[in-house]
Amino acid sequence: MQLLVMSDTHGDSHVIEKVRRFYPTVETMIHCGDSELPFSHAALDGMKKVRGNCDIDKAFPDEVIVQVGDAVVFATHGHLFNVKSSILSLSYRAKEVDAQIACFGHSHVLGAEMIDDVLFINPGSLLKPRGRNEKSFALVDIQDDYFQVDFFTDDNACISTHTFRRK
Repeated sequence: MQLLVMSDTHGDSHVIEKVRRFYPTVETMIHCGDSELPFSHAALDGMKKVRGNCDIDKAFPDEVIVQVGDAVVFATHGHLFNVKSSILSLSYRAKEVDAQIACFGHSHVLGAEMIDDVLFINPGSLLKPRGRNEKSFALVDIQDDYFQVDFFTDDNACISTHTFRRK
């Protein structure tokens, strides 16, 4: 099963549509907030989506929990968990909901790490990346015994690949 994760597109619906065209058959797509689009915008159709600190549409939930294959995926923007300082609060919430994967944005810094058997993924930003020049999103391959996280640019060039053993 595959999971496409993006965040922090800040009003650019075209980049969302562009990335979606790269993976038209992906099982689940998540936008981790700060789309700055209406909840019902066509670019977000069929996506799981959450409210970021820059989203004004109150229809966005603060978090979503979705089953992707045999993995429970928790998604939030991150501002309510102070992820720019630490992911400790986020890790507590991920454990509360029995998530194997926690997706978040807010910092615009891409990254993936396994902590206490939970995979934390920040796809970076498709508009204003921080920490590197490439605008980015993540594609997660969920297998029985591992997760593979590939980070891509907005032109679908692979930035990096990371594999994490599942418990």
